[in-house]
Amino acid sequence: MTAVSDGATAVPSRPLRGLVRRYEGYRLSGFAPGSHVGMPSVDLTIILPIGPPLTISRTAMADQRPGEFGALASGLGTEPVVIEHDGEQHGVQITVTPAGCRALLHVPPAELRQYIVPLEDLLGRDAARLLDGVHAATGWREAFALLDRTLCARLGRAPQPDARLERAWARTTGPTAMSVEQVAAEVGWSRRRLETAFAFEYAVTPRDAVRLGRFARAHAMLRVAEPPRLAEVASVCGYFDQAHMARDWRALAGSAPSVWRANEVFASVQDERTSAATGSTA
Repeated sequence: MTAVSDGATAVPSRPLRGLVRRYEGYRLSGFAPGSHVGMPSVDLTIILPIGPPLTISRTAMADQRPGEFGALASGLGTEPVVIEHDGEQHGVQITVTPAGCRALLHVPPAELRQYIVPLEDLLGRDAARLLDGVHAATGWREAFALLDRTLCARLGRAPQPDARLERAWARTTGPTAMSVEQVAAEVGWSRRRLETAFAFEYAVTPRDAVRLGRFARAHAMLRVAEPPRLAEVASVCGYFDQAHMARDWRALAGSAPSVWRANEVFASVQDERTSAATGSTA
């Protein structure tokens, strides 16, 4: 059977920008059965499977058993998740920023950590509305418009964190290399207060946020069909050198970047089939 990939990505409507980074619809079929690594990220993930539930063979939290999961959300952390597949995957992924977690799920990211949480536990009836809607949609644009309507209706129901904390998160995970001490000084806090605030809101340390920011940038550069050389990626993303990047990848993704690229069939497939379909629902 010939492998086929289809899908689209879109940015959300204007009221959701800064809260939802993107929608990604995917349909992959005809690939050899295998596993897919769900990477740690600076964002949270909502997945709406279309068809069978996801089979997760390795969870990020030691006290959560592997198994089958339907519509789900998962938060921030430094562990990979392993998803088994039979050569086919079909669904919608919503990438939610930490600020969006409070605004849309009405809990801080720290409440989720990296547990795989049934979406119904967070969204109530809206979870079924989203899942039923993407199943019934006649195309990606219609599905994304439904996401916009449902998520926009949830805005304004939850308090947002201190703006200094949000600024600190942006600085630690952003493209400009800053030490934890520099970030604390910029927002006017001691390092200890910054660490306490991060633990309460995000359930990760400021140091781990810096690691996640570097890793997310490297992952984005390496998932394209023809990625740059590893030494260039390491330099651009703020690693000391290529060996530093490889160590971080083994800790965060379970393998060095070269090994991940060789083994992850869906890495560039998803990028290729969405690159020409990116747009906005607004």
